[in-house]
Amino acid sequence: MSDKKQVSQDSGKRDSFIMQAGILAAASIICRIIGLLYKSPLTGIIGDEGNGYYNTAYNIYTIILLVSSYSIPSAIAKVLAQRLALKEYRNAQRIFKCAMIYVMVVGGAASLVLFIWAPFFVMGNSVTVLRFFAPTIFLYGLLGVLRGYFQAHRTMFQTSFSQILEQILNAAVSMGAAYALMKMAAAQGADGSTQAMYGAIGSALGTGSGVLAALLFMTAIYLLNRKMIKRWVKNDKTKTEESYRDIFRMMMSVVTPFILSTCIYNLTTALNQTIYTQMAVLLKGMDEVTATVNYGILAGKSVTIANIPIALASAMSAAVVPTIASTYAQGAVSKTKKKVASAIKVTMLVSIPAAVGIGVLAKPVVMALFPQKDSLELASGLLMTVAATVVFYGLSTLTNAVLQGIGRVNTPVINAVIALGVQTAILVPLLYYTEAGIYAVAVATVAYSLLMCILNNLFMRKYLKYKQEIDKTFVRPAFSSVLMGALAYGTYEGVSYLLELFMESEYFVNLIALAVAVAVGGCLYFVLVIKLRAVKAEDLKALPKGQLILKAARKLRLLA
Repeated sequence: MSDKKQVSQDSGKRDSFIMQAGILAAASIICRIIGLLYKSPLTGIIGDEGNGYYNTAYNIYTIILLVSSYSIPSAIAKVLAQRLALKEYRNAQRIFKCAMIYVMVVGGAASLVLFIWAPFFVMGNSVTVLRFFAPTIFLYGLLGVLRGYFQAHRTMFQTSFSQILEQILNAAVSMGAAYALMKMAAAQGADGSTQAMYGAIGSALGTGSGVLAALLFMTAIYLLNRKMIKRWVKNDKTKTEESYRDIFRMMMSVVTPFILSTCIYNLTTALNQTIYTQMAVLLKGMDEVTATVNYGILAGKSVTIANIPIALASAMSAAVVPTIASTYAQGAVSKTKKKVASAIKVTMLVSIPAAVGIGVLAKPVVMALFPQKDSLELASGLLMTVAATVVFYGLSTLTNAVLQGIGRVNTPVINAVIALGVQTAILVPLLYYTEAGIYAVAVATVAYSLLMCILNNLFMRKYLKYKQEIDKTFVRPAFSSVLMGALAYGTYEGVSYLLELFMESEYFVNLIALAVAVAVGGCLYFVLVIKLRAVKAEDLKALPKGQLILKAARKLRLLA
């Protein structure tokens, strides 16, 4: 928006959406790194029990958020991008206003439902924590519309900056409020579980504070651009003006499938949590606190780490929806296919080595980020199990966005329902007939993400006539990643052995050895994917800071 030429000329730039996705991905990765950096001290403050209460409430909050507001940015970006591609600025602005009304009504209702019916969603101390999440639902809806508005113009800077701001406030307030509330509870003579609950409440307040800060920032940016927006609307020569009634009908037909798809796509988390907790307590005789703690370790540690590289796929999806919707609306099917191929290739170039890396270095990674020794073995074992979801979720998230972008918004919903049914059919017997415990949830999660990958790709081939290139997109990066993983693991073991000869701190030995292993492995992967011609010069140029990456490759004589 701040760059007028970008709005009108972006479609003519080769793979510029990858650049925008890179900006959003960089912000997402920064946010997740901030999240990891504060999660460790936060877990130290509230403990695994408090972390369990927080994650139990957070998962339900996420489901309500998905139903009411979470899919709004992608849905609004898709609808607005179609209007902007045809230069219908007046209609685009009317859609924006309708979207604001929609989220205020739906978000307000969802907040009330979450607050009043909290005891129906969670048990015990998690009820109070869940109620503190309720106002955030309303705020996030407004924030989502503003983010979708700017994404439709294919400029991701505003969204990216707001995400970083949101996460910084989240981290600061979460730790500060958790510490203060737990001290207050301790001073009042509360028991350990109550103190843990108060710590989880503090973390919930941090989530709301971050969303509020991001909303204020996005509102300010929009107000700064109002004069330019009004000028566009005034100069709009479109003869047909859509009625508000038609817009609301259109929004419901587009937003509802987005919401259902995203909701079911993420419902697996809440459903698995409920099934695991109930079966562990009622059938296996596990106490509720232990079950909650185990699930908190999976969701709060292992899955949190695995989600970091998935940020690229999420960012790519945010960029793909308006881009695909725009090119497809103009009938440029061949161009649409090329953009899909570029997006998948870039995503896999990052996702595959990331999955291998966190798989072979699972224990060192967990130890560096969450050094609580009591849960180290379980968290690292679970991380190794879910490592494959980095690839599967990365690809399924992206193909989900492609199907939505070409107008097949109901297809991901159907695929998600099928995948959810299959993963549940895997989870229940594993919990009932085996002693897999929380590992059964990790296995079911992998199965769900894999099935979504397969189904989405089948339907993308059917509707878009898209045939996926396999060799350079999957095989060569996978081969390079396996060699990278072997070298990284060997490097870690070797450096650890040497450091232990003169260093006493187990934590710093692990941290230094991990850093060296990641650096060595990363360099080998960079060399291999270029030497094996998995990437070309034009692929590197399309990436953020692509010219610098290309220059480095040429200096190392990896490329001519």
